[in-house]
Amino acid sequence: MPSRTEIVPPVAPVRHTEKKLHGHTLIDDYAWLRDKEDPEVTAYLEAENAYCADVMEPTKALQKTLYDEMVSHIKETDVSVPFREGAFWYYSRTEQGAQYPIYCRKPISAGAEDQLPSDAVREEIILNINELARNESYMAVNALTVSDDGNLLAYSIDNKGFRQYTLQVKDLRTGQLLPEQVERVGSIVWAADNKTLFYTVEDEEQKRQFQFYRHTLAMPHAEDLLVFEETDERFNIGSGRTRDGKYIILESSSHTTTEEQFLAADDPLGEWKLIEPRQDDIEYYVDHRHGLFYIRTNDTGRNFRLVTAPVEAASRSNWKEVIPHRDATMLEEVDLFGPFYVACERTNGLQHMRVFTFEGVVESTAAPREITFPEPVYSAHPHINRLFDTHKFRYGYQSLVTPSSVYEYDVAAGESTLLKQLEVPGGFDRTQYKSERLFATAPDGTRVPVSIVYRKDIFKKGANPLYVYGYGSYGYSLPNNFSSNRLSLLDRGFVIAYAHIRGGGDLGKPWHDEGRLMKKLNTFTDFITVTEFLIANGYGDAQRVAIEGGSAGGLLMGAVNNMRPDLFRAVLSHVPFVDVMNTMLDTSLPLTVPEYEEWGDPNQAEAFEYMLSYSPYDNVEAKKYPAMLVKTSLYDSQVMYWEPAKYVAKLRARKTDSNILLFQTNMTAGHSGASGRYDYLNEIAMDYAFLLRELQPEG
Repeated sequence: MPSRTEIVPPVAPVRHTEKKLHGHTLIDDYAWLRDKEDPEVTAYLEAENAYCADVMEPTKALQKTLYDEMVSHIKETDVSVPFREGAFWYYSRTEQGAQYPIYCRKPISAGAEDQLPSDAVREEIILNINELARNESYMAVNALTVSDDGNLLAYSIDNKGFRQYTLQVKDLRTGQLLPEQVERVGSIVWAADNKTLFYTVEDEEQKRQFQFYRHTLAMPHAEDLLVFEETDERFNIGSGRTRDGKYIILESSSHTTTEEQFLAADDPLGEWKLIEPRQDDIEYYVDHRHGLFYIRTNDTGRNFRLVTAPVEAASRSNWKEVIPHRDATMLEEVDLFGPFYVACERTNGLQHMRVFTFEGVVESTAAPREITFPEPVYSAHPHINRLFDTHKFRYGYQSLVTPSSVYEYDVAAGESTLLKQLEVPGGFDRTQYKSERLFATAPDGTRVPVSIVYRKDIFKKGANPLYVYGYGSYGYSLPNNFSSNRLSLLDRGFVIAYAHIRGGGDLGKPWHDEGRLMKKLNTFTDFITVTEFLIANGYGDAQRVAIEGGSAGGLLMGAVNNMRPDLFRAVLSHVPFVDVMNTMLDTSLPLTVPEYEEWGDPNQAEAFEYMLSYSPYDNVEAKKYPAMLVKTSLYDSQVMYWEPAKYVAKLRARKTDSNILLFQTNMTAGHSGASGRYDYLNEIAMDYAFLLRELQPEG
């Protein structure tokens, strides 16, 4: 038996294939790993898992310690803040030892509509995910919606991780499941008659939500009416109700373009009407109040404006501006209510909420009030607000040092009340930690925001292990959220940084535009700039830098790892999108065609050349690389398992260093990893043990 230091990693066989395009030859020696049904593929994945387990075996005690620490910071038996909908208070709760939430409700007592339900009020469990997960290795719930009369629950579940959901309907009066069951369902919407259900269905290969059906309860599924089919492969469809419940909205959307239709919710057999025909690169999103549609749109500027239009004449020619487009402020969302609306905005990378009131049916002339937030680095967003006629607005707030909190804003008084802050047991003291907001200057002069957090009493300039996280794609704004799991690293002296790089949405739509298509390299150079800036300013030891990203953030990891492997000591890469060229040239795969608007179409020579310049798999070279832990899931429907498998195989064959390269495949999960909350903590414990093994061997 070899000693532990002599453990040999598996070597994937080379089976040469090549593809010629635009004067280039794409060589792929590991394309055979795509065949999930091939026993040799399974054997290779299992060999990699065994090798990873062997290498990490000495950290088992540390992993157990980390897991126990993370559990100690969770209030295992807890309950969410109840919200009102119809005649009930709805909430979820967790129980110690149970992997999944339990969804519940309580009837609203007469005369106590504004008072949270007491413990004395009888609880009704509407869905216990732990029961659904019995005998399953994976369980996820997507849609969860109750009919207007409160009698029927429509929900969808996935027991594989492939994000393929099955619709079911439960009679909440009897607890029985109805015969209704539909496969590959996305969004689910009740009509106001409590018997008509609209739902979207995905296509089997591309996993694109493309068909919209109407179903009447007790009628055979085969008789469901196809209301609409989206034929443009760039677009997915989804549906929902306006907050006042008056209309059902059907949305077709690509990454850059939208189109919406509407139907009166009390007339499910009626005629669907189009608001405004789609126009490339124009998005609009609709809600309704008192006969007017309120429409958030980027038709006159990338950062969106707010307009209104009468329901009976909703086309663009009738749009009336309410909030103008502003170059420096992104209008991210508008939450519309009977007496007021909230404009959720982002300026200089931080969220702001302005509250506008109405006088009758028109907007008040009074200046809007702003909900203020106390910290320099934070995340704020609307919470669950199901009531339309209310003077209260709920929002969530948290920061890198403040646990997740739910507030209720009284519009009349202009005051916020804390309803609940996540309890963090195990001796957490927020005053021990410090968060900062910094800016790193890129070579082209762009100032890139950076959020950092560390424990004050352990911080020593230039001496701490540094961990940098990034994403930078799809216009997604990297949140400054609280994580009790993170305490295990902070309490061991780590400085943790979040790089708000171009390609994300942190500074509005233009920030996204500057990091996609033919400007994608900005995403990678921004991340390198941030890391160098943090080291230069003493926020970490240059010899102990770890980085992490997942999915499109895994593309980031692969690209910067090829560009500057000398800068990093360790890399954590989750479900990484690293085989850019082969994936984007295969239109049979999920997401490929819609993704052209993010990455480019490699069938076009200029886009091909640019994408090839950064594709991680295609740019692996014979040189030294950092220590790496790459993780994937067999049932991932967004980044297929073979992308990281091929990437690791090629790295093993090419890299010239002796640093560890670990590859782990979760054989029973999908894109998000383990579904159970305790199983997920075990995954995080392994990640942290890897980081500590590389950056702080003493643990």
